[in-house]
Amino acid sequence: MNRIKILSLLVAAAALLSSCSKDDYRLDSTVDPFVRFNFLTTSAGVPLEYPAVSTSTVPLSSYENKSVKTLKIPVALTHTNLKSAVSASFSAVSSSNDNESFTVNPVNELVFQGTKLTDTIFVSFNKRWTENQSITLKLETISDPNIHIGNLNTTYPNNSFKIDLGTIATNYTFPVNRIVIKGEAGETVDFKVNFPNGFFPSEIDNLEIFKFLDGFNYSLSHDPYGDNRSSITYHLTLLESIQNDDVYYESSISLVNTGNYTATGNTILQIVKPIKSTRDVNANPASKFYDLSNQFYLTYGETWFDKSGTCAWQAYNAFTFPVVVTKDHENAILYSDKGTTNPNDDVYHDAFRIGFNVASGTNTTNSFNLKRWFSNESTTAANSPGFNITSALEFFPANGNSKTEGNVLVIPQYITITGTNKNSHSIAISGSGTYKEISSGLFEITFELKLMNEELFGGTVTAQYRMYNNKTYPKPAALSIECPKEVAL
Repeated sequence: MNRIKILSLLVAAAALLSSCSKDDYRLDSTVDPFVRFNFLTTSAGVPLEYPAVSTSTVPLSSYENKSVKTLKIPVALTHTNLKSAVSASFSAVSSSNDNESFTVNPVNELVFQGTKLTDTIFVSFNKRWTENQSITLKLETISDPNIHIGNLNTTYPNNSFKIDLGTIATNYTFPVNRIVIKGEAGETVDFKVNFPNGFFPSEIDNLEIFKFLDGFNYSLSHDPYGDNRSSITYHLTLLESIQNDDVYYESSISLVNTGNYTATGNTILQIVKPIKSTRDVNANPASKFYDLSNQFYLTYGETWFDKSGTCAWQAYNAFTFPVVVTKDHENAILYSDKGTTNPNDDVYHDAFRIGFNVASGTNTTNSFNLKRWFSNESTTAANSPGFNITSALEFFPANGNSKTEGNVLVIPQYITITGTNKNSHSIAISGSGTYKEISSGLFEITFELKLMNEELFGGTVTAQYRMYNNKTYPKPAALSIECPKEVAL
């Protein structure tokens, strides 16, 4: 065997030893047992939480923490035949000697027994820290003297772990932008405010994080914070009956920038009671515009828009999905019983609404061709959730039961679009039109979309749209009207 191959094998063996995970106890019995910190991250630097593992990274000896959520640090024991429980003690010391600014659980002892060869240290943060602080965890003693503290090498011992406390960026967002209510007095709906990097309860208690525009009377309360630092669940209870079917009711709750907390993503939550119309769910027009058996299913559209100084139809497409509802929803129609007689696993869709989204991941689809409306836009869902409009269009069949035509409504709501320059904009959208089966199985939606934002558009702008449930459709005839132009964010 040549020297290059020998060197490659030695490097591979060293990498295997240094990247030990919770499966280390499966190593050959000739390996002496040892205990060490086993903190791993993804390629993006996001901590992995046990039992998740990575075969491509080695355990870290330090980590820069910028989140105020509880940090979980796993400690792993490599042993081939653990016959009785083993305990290991550890210490936790702050560089500022302020040990009251954080809490460690368990306090100073880890336990391994049976097949449980990983234990976890939870570090919770009680108050906002200053720069250049750190917390050092160190394995001190082990109840079994035959177990070595730290890896069996001097390059990556992992017998201590340092938490460098970086600059905190606390922000919050609504995970949804619209909630529909029935309008009954005493009705309660829940919503969440998400904190991607966590929050300090003592700070939130002293902040006014909401701004209100109320169209009806309600009360607002929230769950105790507990140990959860990722979100707060609020309960909105209606204090009056708003069940006039001919009236549209709406209240909005907005997140504001206050203190050390910045509003991002969806910053406005609408609570609405729509106008009610008599519709037969068996008409089910929404089903004409989605196909869940095809993960790449798209609807296809045309927007009358400025192209190089000339108005023209601009083609686009978007991933389209149904709106999932509960069995007791007034627009619910059974989509699937999953092949069982158990009604609890049945899936129901809204017979009259569709939305646009991605099947998974953090990217966005091109709802209403909005990506053409802007330049310099951020297309991640965290920054521009408005590109994914999960409840976008609502259908009103002619005579309440037509299966071929009717009216369509762009569901009024606020969407958030952010530029790559971090400038964030809340845009009100609305609109209406008609839909019709123009040939066998081919449906066309004709509608106008209105976008309102003073800073971007100087008020409200309107564009004409066509949308189809198949990529083969007749090209719309040119219009003799003005059209919107691209706007820089």
